[in-house]
Amino acid sequence: MKISKRKKEALKNVDLNKSYSLDEASKIVKDNSKVKFDATVDLAIRLGVDPKQANQMVRGVASLPHGTGKNLKVLALVTKDKEEEAKNAGADYSGLDEYIDKIKGGWTDIDVIVTMPAVMGRIGALGKILGPRGLMPNPKSGTVTQDIGKAIEDVKKGKIDFKVDKTGIVHASIGKVSFDVKKISENALELLQTIIKLKPTASKGTYLKSIYMSSTMGLGIQIETNSI
Repeated sequence: MKISKRKKEALKNVDLNKSYSLDEASKIVKDNSKVKFDATVDLAIRLGVDPKQANQMVRGVASLPHGTGKNLKVLALVTKDKEEEAKNAGADYSGLDEYIDKIKGGWTDIDVIVTMPAVMGRIGALGKILGPRGLMPNPKSGTVTQDIGKAIEDVKKGKIDFKVDKTGIVHASIGKVSFDVKKISENALELLQTIIKLKPTASKGTYLKSIYMSSTMGLGIQIETNSI
């Protein structure tokens, strides 16, 4: 199999059979990113859970200390009396009927939707559009709340929500390669510690099975689970 020039270069300072500390992996991922844009740094965490069992579902939110590096577009689906609060907190769009109609028409040019409990009944009908795109608001991720302003500020600062997929892996973006090594490492640690705290009591055996860090189009670097 032919190896690309970029991969050959990357393999010079990486042992794919070795596990690295968070700091070491963060440095390797940062140094090895050769794309011409500010690549995203991702974690893939394999957990010792069976997501098909309701009592082994792992889902939560993490507030990354250094943010995600992304300027997330936030839509606040709120009643008139909350529109001003949403705008002041930094919502890119706020309103209700007009945006529900836009979404029904196929518009999904947003990253996060924040709403209030009284409106959720109307948003449920949008599930087929929002669900597959991961845009459905959820009380567990803090995006269905009366405190609209705080929810928007948290998202803008770097609060992310995550959920284990059907194969038992949590995928999450934790920064950009333009971040310094310390910031990448600290963001990764915050997410991992949050996931550890959410270990289901029904999960037996090894919980953190493997952790890989990578950048967009970059190699996956294995992180030593015992170092967390």
